[in-house]
Amino acid sequence: MNPARIAIVLVAGVAAVALALVVRTIAVKPGLGFQAHGASELAPPMTRVLVAKADLAPGDRLSVDNMTWQAWPVASANAAYVTDGQTATAPAGAMGAMTQAKTTVSDIATGGGPKMQGLVGSIVRDPIFTGEPITAKKIVRGGDSGYMAVRLPPGTRAMSLPLTVESGAGGFIQPGDRVDVLSTHADPSKNNTMVTDVILADAKVMAIDQHTDTPKAGTSMVGASITLEVPVAAMDAGARARGPGSLAIALRSYADIGAVAHSDASVQTGVRLIKGGGAAELVAAQ
Repeated sequence: MNPARIAIVLVAGVAAVALALVVRTIAVKPGLGFQAHGASELAPPMTRVLVAKADLAPGDRLSVDNMTWQAWPVASANAAYVTDGQTATAPAGAMGAMTQAKTTVSDIATGGGPKMQGLVGSIVRDPIFTGEPITAKKIVRGGDSGYMAVRLPPGTRAMSLPLTVESGAGGFIQPGDRVDVLSTHADPSKNNTMVTDVILADAKVMAIDQHTDTPKAGTSMVGASITLEVPVAAMDAGARARGPGSLAIALRSYADIGAVAHSDASVQTGVRLIKGGGAAELVAAQ
């Protein structure tokens, strides 16, 4: 335990002792003990639920700094919530303050207790907002997987392709964008006419090089590789993008996200282009 934490524990311990003395003094006064006892009987049973202390984004790692225990009525606690395993009726007044001080000292001394410590290092899978209970469905236990594997939805794979300023929309493609991957190559079945095929459509950008965060607005990102979220069924098509010919990665408009890029099977020669996610248009090759 570092010196700062030891100091905090000592201060909290002194405060707990002081509160205990105050409670003892109050308890000897007639009538007050009965009132406190009656208030406790009316209070609902409480437990403590582990919640996010701040907004957590996918890929964030849990730590004692971004988790905290929050008092929670037992009646409304979901079975999926992480609790400290204790159930009690919260005492009122000075007795309640003393109990809270003791709990705070214990949390500091133990790093939040075994339940919190057991989640330290886990990776956030889905967004968790401030005050929201932390559940197993929204995290991946530490050591089970890395950042990229956590971000990938089931049935998808991360695939990297080479990237240049020219092939990647001038560097304005950023993590989180959607793109189409096009391959231009000579088609032997068409007298080596140069054609362009849509290899992948509406693919999500996971990273540019090793950068997974979106930069400030208007800032371009120049990298040597782009990592895409690719459905398992499209992995062969993604691998073909590395074949002979030139590669282009087209940035999709936000309005076109989710639209399917189609190729016109009737096209025999020329370049097949996708406009607005609609049908392919033939442009004569030069």
